[in-house]
Amino acid sequence: MDDLHSDPFHGPSGRPPGLPAAPRTAPAVDPRQMSTGRWMWEWTKAVSTAILLFLVVRTFAVEAFKIPTGSMEGTLLIGDFLLVNKAVYGAEIPLTHQRLPAFSVPRRGDVIVFLPPHEPHKNYVKRIVGVPGDTLEMRDKVLYRNHVELAEPYARHTDPLGDPTDPQMDWQLGYLVNRRLTWKTYHPTRDNWGPLVVPAGKFFALGDNRDRSEDSRYWGFLDARAIRGRPMFVYYSFQHDLTEQFDWLTRVRWDRIGEVIR
Repeated sequence: MDDLHSDPFHGPSGRPPGLPAAPRTAPAVDPRQMSTGRWMWEWTKAVSTAILLFLVVRTFAVEAFKIPTGSMEGTLLIGDFLLVNKAVYGAEIPLTHQRLPAFSVPRRGDVIVFLPPHEPHKNYVKRIVGVPGDTLEMRDKVLYRNHVELAEPYARHTDPLGDPTDPQMDWQLGYLVNRRLTWKTYHPTRDNWGPLVVPAGKFFALGDNRDRSEDSRYWGFLDARAIRGRPMFVYYSFQHDLTEQFDWLTRVRWDRIGEVIR
């Protein structure tokens, strides 16, 4: 039997004498051989990261809302699901009264999501018609801003005969242009009120379905800090029908999906 040949330049291992052995690469881990504990840890990390990202996006960027009433009919319908841009006006930091820097300020004509003064924990959707300093009034359903009649193609009127009064509208007395009017001489109605002036830091919002909307005419001005965001588009919509169990699948309004809100 032949003796193992030894090379004086490379040695028995085939490498020059005195050099360290090359590092061994770890064999690839077969996922099937991963322990149950490690698999659960990796799964937990992935799910936790996804939840964290979802919460961050929902808090500071985009949130989904559903339209439950017809106060914005003509623009938004009952059963519309909206994606709302919360960053545009500066999202509020949770557990603080601070906001992130805004990309824009609320403007006349913006459709907004907000918390009204009489129900500060319930989201409303209306359209801004007055900003700080504006003089507003309505005469026979026609809205005037700074004494100029507004063209409002989005406004809808479904009750041509009625014009009810409401004691909730008495708040307007403190903001009327004519300070000589009193509760005995000022009698606002749904379609006839003002003129009044929007104070600093406040906004006046109306529903597009003017005869079926509870809005600033009744509960007053909207505080700037109560505005949560601006709807971008309809991502899902269906026509509610109590006679059908799966109306959210069978009565989808396909033509409204992707509708940009203006």
